[in-house]
Amino acid sequence: MWVGEGAFESQVERMNKFFKLKEHNTTVRRETIAALTSFFAAVYIIIVNASILSDSGIAIEPLIISTVLSSLLGCILVGFISNAPLIIMPGMGINALFTYTIVKTLGLTFYEGLATVVIAGILFVIIALTPLAKIITEAIPSNFKAAITVGIGLFITLIGLGKSGLVVSDPSTLLKLGNITSPEVIAFIIIMIITLILFIKNVPGGFLISIILGTIISIFMGIVDVSNLTFSLPDFNAYKDIFFNADFGGMTNPNFWIATFSLTLVLVFENIGLLHGQLTGMLNVPEKAPKALSAIAFSVIGYGFLGSSPPVSTVEGAAGIAAGGRTGLTSIITGLLFLASIFFIPFISIIPNAALSPILIIIGSLMFQNLKYIDFDDLTELFPAFIIIILIPLTYSIVDGIAFGFILYPICKLFTNKKKDVSITMYITSLIFLIYFIVQGFIH
Repeated sequence: MWVGEGAFESQVERMNKFFKLKEHNTTVRRETIAALTSFFAAVYIIIVNASILSDSGIAIEPLIISTVLSSLLGCILVGFISNAPLIIMPGMGINALFTYTIVKTLGLTFYEGLATVVIAGILFVIIALTPLAKIITEAIPSNFKAAITVGIGLFITLIGLGKSGLVVSDPSTLLKLGNITSPEVIAFIIIMIITLILFIKNVPGGFLISIILGTIISIFMGIVDVSNLTFSLPDFNAYKDIFFNADFGGMTNPNFWIATFSLTLVLVFENIGLLHGQLTGMLNVPEKAPKALSAIAFSVIGYGFLGSSPPVSTVEGAAGIAAGGRTGLTSIITGLLFLASIFFIPFISIIPNAALSPILIIIGSLMFQNLKYIDFDDLTELFPAFIIIILIPLTYSIVDGIAFGFILYPICKLFTNKKKDVSITMYITSLIFLIYFIVQGFIH
């Protein structure tokens, strides 16, 4: 045996022991394939997040570096703290809240906005490390937990259909069928069939294979242009302007605290919903949720100092779970891939939506199975759950969909003599969400 081989086997054995791979019925190879799948499904967030944040008046290249380093931090923390295969990256709705509400509407600078992220992270940590997190989680009715999972599944599906071009927006009908004769949609349909066959036949690394094949098909169909691909090193000097440069000088401004509490509210409930869908709905390991929530909370503080909007356990990370990821090793490998990607952004950016959309749609169908856990016989339980399910995708916001359901729940119970079903925590939470909407109304 070569010395190098012995050292490699020793490393594998250490990973097996630390991440308890055998107990989770997985292997280093399986976790690596899951990580690659999550990476390719979520890597677009690096560019999209930087693009959205750049509307705050900051150059896009340092924001790409910020997003990469923040994603690395989040994945490492959640991997080591919770040993769960979650992918922690900037939230796609929260980055819009940061740029277009906190900076553009409330008038804070980008750097003051980063300070609100840090303080929101501290508040989030307090909630995650105290009984408050358990109280909030246990106060959520079981029907709501199932509804949140289903709603997120439909949300993921809608994202996938939108990226594919099969479904497009329409000013008259809200949504409509896209141009099914376009090369992009034809490519999507072909790749969707390939991905579905690989998934149904349970081919190892099926999602990753479909991404690679889908990209190759798209190149041959002329959808992806590789003629101008160039390799370029990132400008780390430009990143120094936002690294550990949060500005706390705006703390005397009332808008600073409106932004901070809005961020905290969104982060707590969106991540609780996402973790339930992934850890309970997909993996059946709800016991990992408290540590995962703590890891995300600590990540929020780090994101503020590294120059990014706050993170969530991204929905695209469900691709890695569906591909077989079971432990934090998936998260850590994915984080390292994000770090490596900083040198290959132009190459990663050629992965077309047609290759990613089928994965999101299949994941959505898996999460939709939780519909069977909802009580259809009690309308006071069904209707608020239905509102959550339908409004998460239609408002394009997990937290807004959850909020409407929470507000409706006590109303339905109070007027049907079932007020004992509602806990004090639910009443308080519903009131907080009502205030949240009122504040948002004044902001807009």
